[in-house]
Amino acid sequence: MKPWQVKLFEKSLMKKEKVRLILKTTDFSHKKVFDLGCSNGTVSYFLKKTGGKWVHADLDFENLITAKKILLNNLFLFPEDTIPLKGDQFDLVLALDILEHIEDESIILKEIKRILRNNGKVIISTPISGKYFILNSLKSMFGLTPEIYGHKREGYSLAKLREMLKMNGFQVIQSSTYAKFFVELFEITLNILFVKINKKRKSKLRSGEISPSSEADINKNILLFKIYSTFIYPIVCLITKIDKLLFFKTGYATFIIAKKNTNQSFPRE
Repeated sequence: MKPWQVKLFEKSLMKKEKVRLILKTTDFSHKKVFDLGCSNGTVSYFLKKTGGKWVHADLDFENLITAKKILLNNLFLFPEDTIPLKGDQFDLVLALDILEHIEDESIILKEIKRILRNNGKVIISTPISGKYFILNSLKSMFGLTPEIYGHKREGYSLAKLREMLKMNGFQVIQSSTYAKFFVELFEITLNILFVKINKKRKSKLRSGEISPSSEADINKNILLFKIYSTFIYPIVCLITKIDKLLFFKTGYATFIIAKKNTNQSFPRE
C-alpha cells in the first residue's frame, strides 16, 4: 500500500515540478546530503531514491514522526538558530521552502556554509514575493495569511535571495523560478478549499497547515480526495500546460543553486 505522502505527491503539480527541476540539475549519487526542513518527507522521499547518504532535519517534531515512516533514519529536530552538527562534512544542503519559516535567515545561512565542505552547494527554493504577483493578493483575500502557512514573511525575490547568499558567503551559480500562473492558481485553490473545509485558522506546525500534513488529514477528506484524483486532477493537468506558453513570465517559486565561497569565512558565534 502506498504511503499517504506518495499519494499526495502523485496529485501535486508543484511538488512534481520541484522534484523534476532538482533532479534535472543535481546528481545525488555519492554525495552526503543534509535535508534542512524535510517537513513530512514527501519531496525528500523521491529525491533520496536517486542515491546519496542523507541526514534529515525539521523544525517540528510532529513532522519528523510523520517523515520517519518513509525516510526511515537519520532524522533530528533543529532549533532556528543553529544546526547542531560538526562543520565541513556535507557535499550538498537542501533548503527547500524553509527560509521563509525562520526568523533570521542569515544565521541559518551561515550555519549551512559552516557544515558544507569546500565547493559544497546549497539548493534553495522559496515562495516569491513582489507587487506584480497578483495571485499573492488572492491568497490574502481568502484568508491564506502567513500564519496559516507558518511563514515569517510572504517570500523573496530572486534579487533578494542572491544578495542574502552573497552576504553570507555563497556564490550563486544558477537561479530561476518555477510554478507559473496556472500551477500556482491551482495550488492556491486547493489550499483555500482545504483551509475552509477543515476550518484552519492558524498553523500549529511551523511548516503550515494549508495542505494535508498527515494520514489523518487524507482520511478525513477521503471522498473529496478521490473526486479530485479521479475527475479534477486530469483536467487541471491539461489546463496548466498553458504555462509552457508563458515562457516570458516569472514563476511563483524561486530556485537557486549556490556554492560555498571558500574565500570568505564567518566565525561561529
